[in-house]
Order: sequence, then C-alpha cells, then structure tokens
Amino acid sequence: MKLPICGFDAKNAILCPQCESKVESGKITQADVEASMILAKIAKSNNEIENFTLYSCREFQGNFVLSLAKNDIMIIRQSRTLYRLLQDQFKGKIWLVEADETDKKFIEDLFFPTKILSINSVWAPGGVQKTKAVVSGKWTPRFPIDTEKVVEIVKNARNLDIEIEFEDKGRK
Repeated sequence: MKLPICGFDAKNAILCPQCESKVESGKITQADVEASMILAKIAKSNNEIENFTLYSCREFQGNFVLSLAKNDIMIIRQSRTLYRLLQDQFKGKIWLVEADETDKKFIEDLFFPTKILSINSVWAPGGVQKTKAVVSGKWTPRFPIDTEKVVEIVKNARNLDIEIEFEDKGRK
C-alpha cells in the first residue's frame, strides 16, 4: 500500500518525526494522516485494499475527498461492501476521485454514478472561470448526490465556480 505517510506509522497509528515534520510543513494534511491510518486498519482484514495507492485526502466540512489510483476507485465502485466498509470508517461522507485528473474528470468522479451530459467552462471578464455541468435526469428529493456539497468541494478543491443544471431524460 502506498500512502502519504510511511506504512509503519499508518499501521501503528502514530507519526514518526519525519512524517510529523511533513504535517507541520504543510506537505501533507491531517486528513492525509487520518485516511492513511484508516486504510491501513482496513487492509489488515481486507486484502483488496492492501495494494491501494492513496495520493491525498482533503477534508471539507466533514466531506473526505480521497485521491486514489484509477484501478483502486474501480475496485471500490464494483463492491458495495467495500464502499460501505470505507464509508463506515470515516467521520463523514467520502468522495472518490482520481489523482492528477483534469477539472472535468474531477467533476465527473464526484457525480458518480450519475451521468454528466456536458461540462462547459467559459472565462468571464476579470479572469474568472465559470463552469456549468449538465446532469442527466431531473432533480428529486431522492437524487443520489448532494449537489450543494459537490459545488462546495469543487470550489474548495479546484477553486472553480460551478453551476449544476438538470436535464429531463425525455427532453432534448
């Protein structure tokens, strides 16, 4: 398993002086440390997680954005049991995104499993980028994604202003 902190620290839930200095200098965050320790704890009883690569974890008001390798995300999404196991270990909602991805792919990952019809960006006067995502279907109280949280995460993680629009499935 590859983590932001060393494997020994993750397995023993303590930080060595080297990892502690990374936190103090800002190279890694407290969320990186917590997520690393949680994944190491789960890996003790779950072989699938043993080969995961966690690049980073960012926390925004109880939402944990885990940047993982593409294959790791696919493994989690194919197993509801594994997803629930991960979700139960974190204090808030987890969001899975690929590490080093484009803004468009980042937004698509946040909306999984909902289909995104289009993502368009325009530059407004003053150098401000506006982004609009058109989501398949229409919003109902049972919509699987909290769109307000997605807007907040995109703003905090990527510094993008995003607007979400729903498209009825029967309409063109």
